[in-house]
Amino acid sequence: MKTPNNGPSEVLLAAQGIRKSYGHLEILRGIDLNLGTGEHVSIIGPSGSGKSTLIRCLNFLEMPDGGSIDFGGKRIWDEKSPIKEADSRAHRTKVGMVFQSFNLFATHTALQNVSIAQVHTLGRSRKAADDRSRELLDQVGLSEHLDKHPGQLSGGQQQRVAIARALAMDPEIMLFDEPTSAIDPEMRVEVLRVMKDLANGGMTMISVTHEFNFARDAADRVLFLAGGLIVEEGTPDEIFSAPKQERTQQFVNAVSGIV
Repeated sequence: MKTPNNGPSEVLLAAQGIRKSYGHLEILRGIDLNLGTGEHVSIIGPSGSGKSTLIRCLNFLEMPDGGSIDFGGKRIWDEKSPIKEADSRAHRTKVGMVFQSFNLFATHTALQNVSIAQVHTLGRSRKAADDRSRELLDQVGLSEHLDKHPGQLSGGQQQRVAIARALAMDPEIMLFDEPTSAIDPEMRVEVLRVMKDLANGGMTMISVTHEFNFARDAADRVLFLAGGLIVEEGTPDEIFSAPKQERTQQFVNAVSGIV
């Protein structure tokens, strides 16, 4: 089980009424989500429910159509005040993202993949970036693979490089978009271990996941999203053991039978 938080935490990210459509297809229908400093929120739900779209809106990889987003107590976006591209890029350095696909540079080593953005975005020297990269790659269990290219690494190892790359930007929040979905089951263990260690270490996190055991063990809160709405939220025990909403019960029962 995750080490309990010591009381209420300051709200770091607050999203209100987030809406997103693609043409006539409404994906998000008014989502409210608060994330406290040091809190880990897991988002579960059926495919197509808007989970990935939601977290992509939170770091402006997708621009919402409506609502508002506050970060650190400051309004950074609403539908009346569009964010500038430079400001959205700056926000993404504070809100790291790990995707389903690893998105590593095939021609770069693991060390180079983790260092490159530190040099070009944060302005670190090559030595400082490489030192930080070695530290993070050791943290995710890859200290013996610094000079390997992605093609020489397993899927689980590549995803751990991607996590180290995101952490290298010193984000205040980490977003995980089903990071184990493209990895063979036996390779998921190390990725989930790294994520659980981050959560237990106090990293502020949102994880979109189908890994119920991980969410139960590592999350402070679980949100069940369906049809573009948050149907129910609660502690892991409340959602997985005693959900109140029938739609949540149906989903948990169905997925629990195959995981």
